[in-house]
Amino acid sequence: MNRRLLIAASVVLLHVGVLWALQSGLMRRAVEVIIPGEILSEFISPPAPEAQKPQTPAPPRKPEPAPPKAQVQPPTPQPVTATAPAPAVAQAAPAAIEASTVAAAPAAPPAPARIELPSSDAAYLNNPKPSYPPLSRRLGEQGKVVVRVLIGVDGTAQQAEIRSSSGYDRLDQAALATVRSWRYVPGRRNGMAEAMWFNVPINFVLE
Repeated sequence: MNRRLLIAASVVLLHVGVLWALQSGLMRRAVEVIIPGEILSEFISPPAPEAQKPQTPAPPRKPEPAPPKAQVQPPTPQPVTATAPAPAVAQAAPAAIEASTVAAAPAAPPAPARIELPSSDAAYLNNPKPSYPPLSRRLGEQGKVVVRVLIGVDGTAQQAEIRSSSGYDRLDQAALATVRSWRYVPGRRNGMAEAMWFNVPINFVLE
């Protein structure tokens, strides 16, 4: 019985204490102390990921109307007036034709050079007649020899060769010796003495 009374008395005292605490503000302080702890614990915990809202596609744009085509009006025909050609152009045409004709005309060819061939029969040269070889005279050898000789500007024979043979060597050699010993009038080109080749014919004829 004492135990029950003790328990009942403690319960009553407990209720009385709680009521007194509510009245005196102890419970309010306890709540204030406990609640901030709970708030801090909730603030530290990571927040739950928010659900991503599905993106709605943008509505398609309406095609812009094409600009109206510009209407091209055909050009109005203008009257064409015929104009007479200027007289200055008509007068310049013959002059242009004459100028082109003069330009197209070929240049005159240069005048040909005036050439004077050498000579061996001048009277003042006093060239002797060719000697007839005695053996050829006894044997009856005769014929015509043409000697080609180079005559220098001083009138002497610089080279000599048989151009046409008589058929006899003695007559050919006698003609070469005669031509080499002669004096000549040198050839000239436009009045200036020049070395030239010259053909000298010599006839060996028995009388």
